[in-house]
Amino acid sequence: MEYGNRSKTRWSLVGETALVTGGSKGIGYAIVEELAELGATVHTCSRNEEELNKCPQKWQEKKFKVTGSVCDVSSRPERENLMETVKSVFQGRLTILVNNAGTGFIKAAEEITEKEYSFLMATNLESAFHITQLAHPLLKASGGGSVVFNSSLAGLQGIENLSLYCTTKGAMNQLTKSLACEWAKYNIRCNAVAPGAIETPS
Repeated sequence: MEYGNRSKTRWSLVGETALVTGGSKGIGYAIVEELAELGATVHTCSRNEEELNKCPQKWQEKKFKVTGSVCDVSSRPERENLMETVKSVFQGRLTILVNNAGTGFIKAAEEITEKEYSFLMATNLESAFHITQLAHPLLKASGGGSVVFNSSLAGLQGIENLSLYCTTKGAMNQLTKSLACEWAKYNIRCNAVAPGAIETPS
């Protein structure tokens, strides 16, 4: 029996609405498909319009309820536009948020430029905080929900030439813990997953 079929016998996400950032490839794509296979209605985004446009036909063939829009999560205005789209698509109701979008590069700390620092912090950490902040009213209006941050083992240990990436993921772990305490009263769960190195398309 396939993993997806086993999952269906354990639980169902029918009726749930989910936003997955960075869902056109890699881990994000797999998350979108898993949520949709379990019955959730999903919206995803990608900064690469060409990549995003390749996905709908595959999802339609599988009868998945998935929509998508272009968004560079490093941009505050684009994040705000994304959440307006999500609000419209889901009629103001969101129950699952997966902060998956992120990037990284291998470089010695002393060689990292101001531009590289700003871009990585905005993409990995600021975007996760801001999108979660914008999602709060929708999650609260739904009576609660689940926020998942895609962190990394790099947020738990030091790794040579990944100091900035490790910093963004370590901060994400602390953000998760703090929000879990702060938002429990709204019945909003906050968790982080910490995968190791995974081979995904560049």
